[in-house]
Amino acid sequence: MRLDTNPNIEAVIFDLDGVIVDTAQYHYEAWKTLALEWNYSLKSSDNEALKGVSRKDSVSKIAAWAGVQPSAQELENIASRKNTLYLELCAELTPDDVLAGIENLINELKVNNIKVALGSASKNARFVIEKLKLNNTFDVVVDGNDVLHSKPNPEVFLKAAERMNVQPQSCCVIEDAPAGIQAALKAQMIAVGLGKTSELSQAHLILPNATNLTLSKMKQLYQQILS
Repeated sequence: MRLDTNPNIEAVIFDLDGVIVDTAQYHYEAWKTLALEWNYSLKSSDNEALKGVSRKDSVSKIAAWAGVQPSAQELENIASRKNTLYLELCAELTPDDVLAGIENLINELKVNNIKVALGSASKNARFVIEKLKLNNTFDVVVDGNDVLHSKPNPEVFLKAAERMNVQPQSCCVIEDAPAGIQAALKAQMIAVGLGKTSELSQAHLILPNATNLTLSKMKQLYQQILS
């Protein structure tokens, strides 16, 4: 059903991993394999701290946890090998892997003339959405290939807003990672967190998943923030 669109909400920017598709386990398996080469057993809590962080910065974090000081070339090699392992796992993705509620939400936004963008730190975002058959869904795709700074820097979201020709204050970001929520807030955008309240406490709205997330709910949230 078409809504009387709130002019203050012109676009919604989606993160990829953990919001549209759950590839966290793929990242974890790839990083864990490589961390063992530094005699470090990567914990699940470590993997949570890598959510929304660029590949380069993730390698540096793991090196610090492992107490090693690799050369810049070794860091680059590790990052490249991790990407190869990750892509091998992602090659098995299908449209059935799109998380619950996402396609319904995107369809509702499009019916109501709300622009939709992908804003991801991943340099593999386009590969992943192609596997999910969502490559023609977004008005704009901004990924790790398009930005210099990873989240919590707001660059990825600000660039998405710029390419959609909308003001940052008119955008709502849907994220699952603390770094992503921080980036959205720095960009002066509404931040909706999908996941645990304990991890996403800075978000304007927190839900366990996108199943019950609607445009109407986002509009109500916007009005609450403005009032």
